[in-house]
Amino acid sequence: MEHLGKVGLALGGGGAKGFAHIGVLRALEEYHIPVHQIAGTSMGSIVGVLYAAGYRSDEILSLLRAEKVWNWFKIDILKGGLVNLSGAKEALIKHVGHEDFQQLKLPFCVTASNLITGKVKVINKGEQLFDWIMASCSVPVAFTPVVIQDYTYVDGGVFMNLPAEPLMFECDTVIGSSVIVDKKIDSIKNAKDVAERVFNLSIIQNQRISKLHCDYYFEIKKLNNYSMWDFHKFEDIVNIGYKAAKKNIERDILPQLMIDKTQQ
Repeated sequence: MEHLGKVGLALGGGGAKGFAHIGVLRALEEYHIPVHQIAGTSMGSIVGVLYAAGYRSDEILSLLRAEKVWNWFKIDILKGGLVNLSGAKEALIKHVGHEDFQQLKLPFCVTASNLITGKVKVINKGEQLFDWIMASCSVPVAFTPVVIQDYTYVDGGVFMNLPAEPLMFECDTVIGSSVIVDKKIDSIKNAKDVAERVFNLSIIQNQRISKLHCDYYFEIKKLNNYSMWDFHKFEDIVNIGYKAAKKNIERDILPQLMIDKTQQ
């Protein structure tokens, strides 16, 4: 796949829907499409950092299964019932073994939203790797915000849910994987649905800009029937991501590679 050059993979946020990125990685592996650099937001940052640390897609899936990933997201009664991500942080530290961006096997960056400045922050260095990932995963109101160096951060998806921009100047080809679908939904049933829809609409707006920076864009549409809180359905979500990515690769990437080869 040398025709693609240096490949950057942007993994978007979306709560439990982000497990679909594991399926995307599986499809890329099957078609021998290498990933040279990764950018992740929210759940995309969790999947992304494990891949950047050297785990393959099947190993990430086995890890999440063994860890019972749905237990990572716990209600913190002392902080108003918000979700505490300490379980996720502890598990990631255990499996990655360090907290230094530079020690990862692939270049990796993560996005977080600064509530004080009202701007997105893209981080790719330093020794607070998992503090930044937890910040990137902290969905406003539902998750406990993260304070780093006197600034308060929440989910990177508020400003940049599909982090293609950090890759576009460093990679020859940017592949974007989105799990938040840009379409209307069937119904709103309760307050949780309202909160999720409002957050997703803000994501959809900034993703419309980010997708323009992708050479290939995987929008995993069948996830529209899943909630960002469906952590216990992670294996089904992985399979949906795999099938969608495989279809996109066969439809978009492989034909282009054949054209490029014949023009040489």
